[in-house]
Amino acid sequence: MTHFSDSDITELVKDDRVHRSIYTDPAIFDLEMERLWGRAWIYVGHESQVKNPGDYFTTNIALQPVILTRHKDNKLHVLFNRCAHKGAQVVGDVCGHAQQLRCCYHGYVFDTDGTLLHIPKEEAYQGTGFGKGKPNANMQQVPRVDSYRGLIFANLAETGVDLKTWLGSTASSIDDLIERSPEGEIEIAGGCFRYLHDSNWKMFVENIADAMHPMVVHQSSSATAKTVYNSLYTDEQPLPFELELVSPFTNNYEFFEKMGATACHFGHAYTGGQTSIHSSYSPVSGYSEALVKAYGEARTAEILSVNRHSTLLYPSLLVKGAVQIVRVVRPVAVNKTIVESWVFKLKGAPDELFQRSITYANTIFSQANLVGPDDYEAYHRIQAGLHAQGNDWVSMHRNFGQDECQEDGNRKAIGTSDMVFRNQYQAWKNYMTNNKSI
Repeated sequence: MTHFSDSDITELVKDDRVHRSIYTDPAIFDLEMERLWGRAWIYVGHESQVKNPGDYFTTNIALQPVILTRHKDNKLHVLFNRCAHKGAQVVGDVCGHAQQLRCCYHGYVFDTDGTLLHIPKEEAYQGTGFGKGKPNANMQQVPRVDSYRGLIFANLAETGVDLKTWLGSTASSIDDLIERSPEGEIEIAGGCFRYLHDSNWKMFVENIADAMHPMVVHQSSSATAKTVYNSLYTDEQPLPFELELVSPFTNNYEFFEKMGATACHFGHAYTGGQTSIHSSYSPVSGYSEALVKAYGEARTAEILSVNRHSTLLYPSLLVKGAVQIVRVVRPVAVNKTIVESWVFKLKGAPDELFQRSITYANTIFSQANLVGPDDYEAYHRIQAGLHAQGNDWVSMHRNFGQDECQEDGNRKAIGTSDMVFRNQYQAWKNYMTNNKSI
């Protein structure tokens, strides 16, 4: 692998621009998997995906396959999905239930906490230093696992800041998602929209906070939908919820400026606050009443007043509390990224609210959606264009030097500022050049 010194990495990130190679160089991608994705807290899944002992869910952390399991003592484990013998992946499907985990190659059997239970012809291993009771023969645990209100994170680094410290003020976005439930509980419901992008993972992560692109990129979807609707229907007819969803994507620059953005520690950020593209949805019958019954009028008003467009828990998770959806980033290669969209159901809320979340996911995030292809085309063109010579730098100059510093160390800016990107790359540089765990 190409060697990069700390000074080499530092030279790629300036205060107001980044070098194009961070999107295109496979060696830099490999180093990201080791130093960034290997040191940050990475979202694995939600506890509702492994409700019962024996349930499991598989995914990846920094290209490494892992399994989330619930053991017989009800404890959660994140195991490297690798047999200790020949290295075969023990579990090959995405999710399921099993009392034990059996390797398909030589029949090694493991408990759901990774402990080796059985080896065929076990007597052949006597005196070898390998076998049952030997720690190196078990499926290995990911070094650190923790959860916040049911969202499970793992960290490949043995040392570093704890999850609560790492989340910081962005934990409030998870709180907002959960407290929108009248029972204070959420669960993953339905399947997953999983889409492969032919672009670097950072393009998607940046785009979520890019409030300069919607009114340009989404003319083909949002603007067209509004034009067609206005030509076919009258003002007296109720606005379809699907149009409520797509219309705000082509609001004007002033709307997105007023939405605002907040940059937090460790590269985290959120856009919106009091207003966002979700602010003007029509009410769901019975939902406010259910919240009032559970929390009282004052607390209900406080909960519903939060309108964050999206919260980034850098680098792997995006939380959309207003529509009860999370999006998960899974890097595959320097120019390949899988993005997963998962829908939560708010316990105690009217079923119509869940149906709206499903509608949002179908309309905005599915493989056959209306809005997403606009972004995918932009990512594709950026990935291709960055290979062209003539300018080695990607600009982050917009509203440079105009951030407002807050007492908690966060910074605020208008929604169309490049502040969030500058914040991400300061975190990127810190992870990539710090030889100790963050």
